[in-house]
Amino acid sequence: MFRNFIILAAALPALCACNSIHMKPDSLDTGTTIYADRGGHSMLHNIKHQLENRGFDIVVGKAKSAEDIGDDSSSIKIDKSVVPNNVQYIVKVSESEEKFRPIWCALNGFWWWNFSVSIADQRNGQEILSWRGRGCANSSLRKLNAILDKMEQ
Repeated sequence: MFRNFIILAAALPALCACNSIHMKPDSLDTGTTIYADRGGHSMLHNIKHQLENRGFDIVVGKAKSAEDIGDDSSSIKIDKSVVPNNVQYIVKVSESEEKFRPIWCALNGFWWWNFSVSIADQRNGQEILSWRGRGCANSSLRKLNAILDKMEQ
């Protein structure tokens, strides 16, 4: 019985989060301008906050008028924004809504995130970060900071 508990406790960290990260080290110039979409769930909000704390200028662009697509019965409004010309990097985050996991993430932020992050360099057209991940909030933020540490020049 005790042996099974030890095996489970040793295997649990490996099961807590799954991440696939492809990045280019030393590819992020500090102090430059980065475009990020408005709003978002926790991952996008935290990426903007972390980059701003590291000295990057975060912009969300200027809003353009919304367009109607479809007929009157199924009209959809699309919000558009203009990316400024001085932007060197664009951050795109696709994420599902956070899930409250008080038992699974009890000591790690209580919230479970499922996300995909991309950072592209607009000057050379290369994607410098592609990260598909899921995990508890605090461990995902620690991983984000470790990634940014490796990417900054």
